[in-house]
Amino acid sequence: MAKVAVLGAGSWGTALSIVLADNNHDVRLWTHREDQAEEINRTHKNARYLKEATIPSSLTAYSDLEKALDDVTAVVLVVPTKAIREVCQKVKQALTRKVTIIHATKGIDPDSLKRVSEMIQEEMPQEQYEDVVVLSGPSHAEEVGLRQPTTVTVSSHTIAEAEVAQDLFINENFRVYTNPDVVGVELGGALKNIIALGAGISDGLGYGDNAKSALITRGLAEIARLGTSMGANPLTFAGLTGVGDLIVTCTSQHSRNWRAGNMLGKGYALDEVLDHMGMVVEGVRTTNAAYKLSKQQQVEMPITEGIEQLLFHGAHPKDVVDQLMTRGRRHEMEDLADILGNQFSS
Repeated sequence: MAKVAVLGAGSWGTALSIVLADNNHDVRLWTHREDQAEEINRTHKNARYLKEATIPSSLTAYSDLEKALDDVTAVVLVVPTKAIREVCQKVKQALTRKVTIIHATKGIDPDSLKRVSEMIQEEMPQEQYEDVVVLSGPSHAEEVGLRQPTTVTVSSHTIAEAEVAQDLFINENFRVYTNPDVVGVELGGALKNIIALGAGISDGLGYGDNAKSALITRGLAEIARLGTSMGANPLTFAGLTGVGDLIVTCTSQHSRNWRAGNMLGKGYALDEVLDHMGMVVEGVRTTNAAYKLSKQQQVEMPITEGIEQLLFHGAHPKDVVDQLMTRGRRHEMEDLADILGNQFSS
C-alpha cells in the first residue's frame, strides 16, 4: 500500500483518486476549498464535478496541502495548466521526502510554450523526485468514476518511474500501458483538445459526420506534424494518447472541449461559453500555445490557426470552415510522409 496525494479535486482528480482508493492505497485528495473537502469527507460525493460517482470512505479529502502531503510516497498533479507552477512551488515547500511525481494535466503553457512536465521540472528541485511521469489517454472522468473499462498510458524518461505509476493505478477496470515517448504523450493529450473544440464547432454549426470525420483525420495530421517537429515518435500518435484520445474527446458530450466548441458553433461568445462551463476548458489556452509553437517550428496547422482566429480575433465559425474548405490543393500523402519523416516524391 502506498501513500498518495492527489492534488486537484475536479472531475479528473476525483476519478483518479477513486482508482487509487480501489487499489487499497492511502489516498489524500487535496482541494483549495475547505467546503469541498468537508463535503467529500461527509457525503463521499463530489457533487459539483463528479456527481454520479461514489467516493470510497477510505479516501480522505484535505484543504490543508501540508497535511495532504505528509509522508506520502507519490504525488499526482491534476490541477489546470495555469495553476501548475503555483502548486509546484507550494509542494516544494511542503515535501519532506523524495516522491514519485505523476501529472495528468493535458495542456501547454501559452506564455512559456512549455509542456506540463517541463514546468514541473523548472519549479521543483531534482532531489525531491526521480523523474516526472505523465498519465494520459482516452479517459472521461465520468466513466472512470463509475469503474467502466478504461485504458491509459504512463510515460517517463525513466522506465522504473513509469512502472511505479503503472503499478499504482492498474486494476481490472483501469488498464495502464507504459510508453517512453514523453513528448509525444504530452503533446497528443494537449493538442487533441484543440481538435475537440473544432469538432464541437462543426456540430454546433449543424454539419454532419462527414465534416467531423474529416476534421478529426486532418486534426491528427496537424498534431503529428507539430509533435514530430518537436521530437516525438510519430507512432505515439497512432496510439492511446493520439488517435485514441482524439476520438473520445471529439465524439462525446462528456468532453468539455467539445461542449465549449458546440456552444461557439451556435453563436455564443467565448466569455459566455466559459462562464456557462464552470470548469477549465484547456483547449482554449492550448490553441494559443499551439498556434505560437506552429510559427516557432514553422509547421503548417490550418485547423489550429482557424480556431485561434475564432477564439481570439473575432472570426465567425462558418468563415473559418469556409477558409479550410477552400485551401489550395494538396496531396494527402504529402502530409503522411511529413508525419512519418519520409521524403515524399510524386
